[in-house]
Amino acid sequence: MITQQEAYELMMSEARLMGSEQVRLDDALGRVLADDVRADMDMPPFIKSAMDGYACRREDLANKLKVIEVLKAGAVPGKTIATNECAKIMTGGMVPEGADCVIVVEEVNVLDADTVQFNGESTRDNVCQKGEDMKVGDVVLTTGIRLGPQHIAMMASVGCVSPHVVCKPRVGILATGDELVEPDVIPDVSQIRTSNSHQLVAQVLACGATPTYYGIARDTEESLDATIKKAMSECDLVLLTGGVSMGDLDLVPGIMKANRVNILFEEIAVQPGKPTTFGVSEEAACVGLPGSPVAAFTQFELLVKPFIYCMMRHDYQPGNLRLPMAESRTRARAVRENWFPFKLTDDGAVLPCEFHGSAHVESICEAYGLAHMPVGMGTIEAGALVAVRIL
Repeated sequence: MITQQEAYELMMSEARLMGSEQVRLDDALGRVLADDVRADMDMPPFIKSAMDGYACRREDLANKLKVIEVLKAGAVPGKTIATNECAKIMTGGMVPEGADCVIVVEEVNVLDADTVQFNGESTRDNVCQKGEDMKVGDVVLTTGIRLGPQHIAMMASVGCVSPHVVCKPRVGILATGDELVEPDVIPDVSQIRTSNSHQLVAQVLACGATPTYYGIARDTEESLDATIKKAMSECDLVLLTGGVSMGDLDLVPGIMKANRVNILFEEIAVQPGKPTTFGVSEEAACVGLPGSPVAAFTQFELLVKPFIYCMMRHDYQPGNLRLPMAESRTRARAVRENWFPFKLTDDGAVLPCEFHGSAHVESICEAYGLAHMPVGMGTIEAGALVAVRIL
């Protein structure tokens, strides 16, 4: 049995990097950059006004100023500002030659249609210099960034309309168990609906990878072997739920080995998720997750999500914080580290969710994050700081 950290490090070391492709700018949201993006021009490309006002010479601020031109954003100045002259200018407009500042409209007295006078004591320049945001050739986005809306805006501003991005990993997902039926089926008395497999499909999508759901494999070597073979031949990563514990019908590790998967670990000293299994073959990486939804959800967040991001060349950094406990929490045994779902109180404290065990899906539905209790810690007192991971 290995620690959660050891499992993490081992999985990251085995991640196979994906290739790259070009996509349209409007299809790039959530993708990971495969190449740096550079500015193709200075930004701003000219000296521009930061305010609505009048562009003039600072040395003329005490004098009456003649308005010689009106400049909207996008207009090219036709005149040069000389002594005691100014141009009315809009925010974003090109500052004309001769002017070195813009006085804002709120600090100007309009004397007549062509004459204004500054009524303040001093003014800022209120201009944006050419290239102050970026210069041509500057790296504005670096390889490995997962693209959000703000990055799309940056690429648009530098004309990067076909960015190179990392290809999406193909992730196969299958559930195992004779007791399982699909969500659209009314279960018999001894059956339950499969939930964690569809949970995993959603988690994979949220990572920006491409899931393929292979359905439910029955608790026979033939059914498992056929389904795993198909998934491994078509995917970069295969996620299995259930069948990884110590029961007579927990066949997944054996079937993985039979399909030339080199098992690197079969147990983690953690709760929930102890029987999590990981291995690699020439075709694909395989992760056997527990059949309980909370355990599968938790180990996906802790291990599978960073593994997928690593495949996409993205250095995933989850939101790790230390927050105070709203109330004390005690557990009966402290031989494994523990991750438990929590809500956040109005004053920013950790309040453990009601938790009936790793099959209690409702506990993670209302969770703000996962909180951590290390090995050997049986109680966390109210007010003590606890390490948390924001979901």
